[in-house]
Amino acid sequence: MRPIEDNDDDREMLRIILQLWHHDVREASDGVCGLEIAQEFHPEGALIDLGLPGIDGYEVARRLRVAQPRGLRLIALTGYGSPKDAQEAWEAGFDGHLVKPVHPDRLATLPATQPREPDPSR
Repeated sequence: MRPIEDNDDDREMLRIILQLWHHDVREASDGVCGLEIAQEFHPEGALIDLGLPGIDGYEVARRLRVAQPRGLRLIALTGYGSPKDAQEAWEAGFDGHLVKPVHPDRLATLPATQPREPDPSR
């Protein structure tokens, strides 16, 4: 699982929650770094802010869909909450669109972020 979020506090909160749910987490503060990490890590899902510096979250999603078209769950986690924003997210390849702030209980309902059983090999 990978949060791509330019706000340090939001990114840290997402990392902590996902780790508590036993996800292997990598994080990035901008779209370019997020794409680089995805090439090495091949995540099963990503929470992506739309208003990222450099390349925005829409473009990150488009590029991730080309690089890893199957099995990757992309969730837009953003302050952009209009119906137009949700439609653009869908068109860019996102599977879901959540407006911040998002309560952890809401995150837990998403297939890409549902809590996992701990890996006994760790």
